Amino acid sequence: MEFITQKSEFLDELDLLQGAVEKKSTIPILSHFLVEAAGAKLQISATDLELGARSSCSAQVKAEGKVAIPARRLAEIVRSVPDGEIRFKRLENHWVRVACQRTSFKLASMATDNFPALPEAPRCMFTLPADVLAGLIDRTMFAASQDENRFSLDGVLLLLKPESVSMVATDGHRLPLAERRLAVSGINSEQRMLIPSKTVTQLRRLLGESGEEAKVDISKDDSHLFFSVGGSATR
Repeated sequence: MEFITQKSEFLDELDLLQGAVEKKSTIPILSHFLVEAAGAKLQISATDLELGARSSCSAQVKAEGKVAIPARRLAEIVRSVPDGEIRFKRLENHWVRVACQRTSFKLASMATDNFPALPEAPRCMFTLPADVLAGLIDRTMFAASQDENRFSLDGVLLLLKPESVSMVATDGHRLPLAERRLAVSGINSEQRMLIPSKTVTQLRRLLGESGEEAKVDISKDDSHLFFSVGGSATR
């Protein structure tokens, strides 16, 4: 695997996905980014087994492939090098060389087979304006319980109706409710989705990087919720 990409664009994607990287896991691979180079782009994935996130950026791919790189160290290196092009090349024995101008680093990677596969999102069920969803989160998330043992309160409840979208959160003491009146295509009856706090935090980060006209595609299966904003996705 070998590719060239722009520091600023690559670093933006790494920073965007940091919230999905496991910081204290006893499973080493969860502290890594999975970087896949194919065609004319990079796809970067991260997961802690509860939350998964994926994003992409453009690149000049010299040789396709994938590598699992320590997330924190990779972000530190990319942040430290001068602006401009960064070159990545996978070497023997799971080593990766990162070079920018006259600066070069070597990173030990892990076998990509150990990286958990992220589930593919099913067909989009409905779409919301990104600014609407961001506003609902900002008006409710502060009241979500921080106690992970209280699962039903550790997050926000998203309520969708054909004519409105609402969000509510509570820690047992506060109960903010935010509502926007707008037509929600694809909704014929009320839909309820409980979104865990960690997922909401990552979703808000994605929304903050989206443009004014951005849309959020939302779907679900039996055990996951999926949110896609532009080229980035979280579940």
